[in-house]
Amino acid sequence: MKRTLALLAIAAVSQLASAQAKDERAIRAQDEEWQRAINAGEVDKILAIHKPDAIYMMSHQPLIRGAVAIRSGWSEAVKLPNYRVHWTPMKIDVASSRVATEYRTYTESYNGPDGKMVTDGGNYVTIWNKVNGKWLVALDAPNTTTPLPAPAAMPSTMANEQLTPSSTITWVPLSVPGFDPGTQLAVINGDPTKSGEYTLRLKFPAGYRFPVHWHPGAENLTVLSGSFLFAPGTTADWSQVKTYGPGDYIYAPARHPHFGGAQSETIVELHGIGPFAINLGAPK
Repeated sequence: MKRTLALLAIAAVSQLASAQAKDERAIRAQDEEWQRAINAGEVDKILAIHKPDAIYMMSHQPLIRGAVAIRSGWSEAVKLPNYRVHWTPMKIDVASSRVATEYRTYTESYNGPDGKMVTDGGNYVTIWNKVNGKWLVALDAPNTTTPLPAPAAMPSTMANEQLTPSSTITWVPLSVPGFDPGTQLAVINGDPTKSGEYTLRLKFPAGYRFPVHWHPGAENLTVLSGSFLFAPGTTADWSQVKTYGPGDYIYAPARHPHFGGAQSETIVELHGIGPFAINLGAPK
């Protein structure tokens, strides 16, 4: 009797291991199709690999939830020149017949406005759910290992004062899902990703347009050079846009959606209380 029970237990474990291996192969196949669809710019096929209520947890950004928001983000991402992504699963843990967790590293690249290659990389955790026999993404959490630009060097410091010559300011490309490439960012003071005061600058190329978005904190914006375009609103009605020149000041309350751009190359300075984040669309 004991021998029979042992044989049955061994058979059950063997069947479970076989089912888990089959599920792992199915998830890897979905991974390959996901990458292929991204690199081919096929947004419908990207969405087909996700649950309708899927969630993205992006570095330094609030949750992206649901098919509409995810579609919007990928639609803009695949427009980036020569946009490519690649990831390699390190481990797929099939916890049950309905839930699996995948761990992996990723790289992505595209051509910036100057034609040079912009690259990013990091780690991912993806939670898969099996729905009607098919594995779909329930949650995707990429965590970039690319550091944010450090505040500009302080050649002269006196107590809490900071003196920053313009020659020491470092500009880096700003990449935000749903925004066209071309904007550059420079951190002047503080750490925008943390609580506390920050000052940063944004440089827009001539003719740039940015979509409706909002920030969790209030913004104090001063135009330093060029012609800045700005309008509040939940939809991009460009007839409402006004032009602001050097020295003009704009106060944007927290969670108030707005849109705009630049007629000519434009630099603006933002001051606020972090953490700073850019959220596509209007707040719920």
